[in-house]
Amino acid sequence: MSYELCKITELIHNCSGLLVGAGAGMGVDSGLPDFRGKDGFWRAYPPLSKLGISFEEMANPRWFSENPELAWGFYGHRYNLYQSTNPHVGYRILNNWVKKFKIPSFVFTSNVDGHFVKSGWDQEILECHGSLMRLQCLKNCGQPVWNSNDTKDHTFEICSDTLTCLSPMPKCPRCESLTRPNILMFSDFYWDCRIHSIQEKQLDQWLQKHGTENLLIMEIGAGLHVPTVRFFCESTWKEFNCNMIRVNPRDSQSPTGVISMPIGALEAISKIEEAM
Repeated sequence: MSYELCKITELIHNCSGLLVGAGAGMGVDSGLPDFRGKDGFWRAYPPLSKLGISFEEMANPRWFSENPELAWGFYGHRYNLYQSTNPHVGYRILNNWVKKFKIPSFVFTSNVDGHFVKSGWDQEILECHGSLMRLQCLKNCGQPVWNSNDTKDHTFEICSDTLTCLSPMPKCPRCESLTRPNILMFSDFYWDCRIHSIQEKQLDQWLQKHGTENLLIMEIGAGLHVPTVRFFCESTWKEFNCNMIRVNPRDSQSPTGVISMPIGALEAISKIEEAM
């Protein structure tokens, strides 16, 4: 491990750009659930356990039409949780590295918690599944996506027994229809992906500018359950023939040439910081 830490610190110091790929494991050390398997999800949401509804079933836009109180109970609870939880210190350490060493940086994350922005990350970011901190009109009336906290209905009272939303559900400022989070769900054909498309274009431009010389990819907490981040990091690593670090305590297996740190996000970032 000591050799790897020396190698990792050298890579960070010398890289032409740092691409951070962050999955659900990045948020676990902040106290957020990762919904790993039905048991993990149902521990976080006992009412859904009683109903036999899995995460994949609940994370479906049809609930906003069929049972909006339950839909906003689930997503309202998550919104409250993300808003009340402080990002762990690892976010700040990453931010300090890129500022201290003047490293051009980009975050590619599947997390919808908005915690990179909340932690003060002011580099570029692609939220590949969207963000729970943004809303869109359920009827796609033409209203542009807006920030959740731009509306007076941005806090939620949730019934702990039924997981139903008791407070007024947020409405579209243009047509006053019900809204939904601006996140990509399962079987989702109506996600407003305009912000995502802008972020995707920015990432492509960033990679063309900073990826051809000495790019470093740092993949953190990206597992195999929803492998979007993991697949993106591996494909980018192959395309640019660059260096890559994989931080994952469970799914640590890596291709030859990738440095693996089989520990949690905060522990890994802290160990690297100590070795700097």
